[in-house]
Amino acid sequence: DGLGPVRLGPDDRLVLLGHSLGGMVALALAARQRGLPIDAVVGLGIKAVWSPAELAKSAELAARPVTWFATRDEAARRYLRVSGLAGLFAPDHPVVEAGLRREDGRWRLAMDPAAFAVGEPRLPALLGATDVPVLLARGELDPLVTDAQLKELGVPVATLPGLGHSAHVEDPAAVLALLDPYL
Repeated sequence: DGLGPVRLGPDDRLVLLGHSLGGMVALALAARQRGLPIDAVVGLGIKAVWSPAELAKSAELAARPVTWFATRDEAARRYLRVSGLAGLFAPDHPVVEAGLRREDGRWRLAMDPAAFAVGEPRLPALLGATDVPVLLARGELDPLVTDAQLKELGVPVATLPGLGHSAHVEDPAAVLALLDPYL
């Protein structure tokens, strides 16, 4: 692809922005013991509270085999539904390609079901393991996490009005603006 390692200059800042599970990954990367030159983390749409039933459902999903589809359209429709992007993109939109894989004439979602085996995120432990500034954000209409749940974690919280779980897709500029204080 022609891209090599990113070299930070003395005035550059590395701020991680992660959505949902990606927000958990960003927090894990920012842990002190990793020693990475991370200056701040913005976690968007991280589910903070998991019920036993939700954890059981995640374990069940992780154990399922990959589902194959005969057509790209079938796979695209499933991808849009399970990723919370239905209604935001048409199945034939180019952005959907990132969520699909074609193998031997069949289609599947790019995400491996085993990713659901991650288990319950330990947000308090992850937050306690970092000493960089952290902002937890959510779309106002995100059904997976509330402001109250995030505020209990003791870090700054931002709510993006009128947006849902996929706020970064719905209004990329509003999400990128969350980075401004850290750059």
